[in-house]
Amino acid sequence: VQLVESGGGLVQAGGSLRLTCAASGSTSSINGMGWYRQAPGQRKFVASITSDGGWTDYADSVKGRFTISRDNAKDTMYLQMDSLKPDDTAVYYCTAWGLGISTAWGQGTQVTVSS
Repeated sequence: VQLVESGGGLVQAGGSLRLTCAASGSTSSINGMGWYRQAPGQRKFVASITSDGGWTDYADSVKGRFTISRDNAKDTMYLQMDSLKPDDTAVYYCTAWGLGISTAWGQGTQVTVSS
């Protein structure tokens, strides 16, 4: 499975961005997908979603502001980010996992929130 993120950029605090993660390859083997982010330091969990989109999970720091979704017909996952804060500044990575495939990571997309 190969993953490509897009949609990052520079935004003022309080603004919104939508990240996109396009999957290719053995996408039928994907079970779950998610987003992580990395500022200087450790990569941290942001959100995840099951294959049917029926279950989602969020880090406490983004609950109520970020929404994860996926369109299986397009092999694409999204992260809608609203009410952005300077602390949300990071490189955002998408990831995918499933039975019989290695966990895949994208190359990352930079999100910068100015105060």
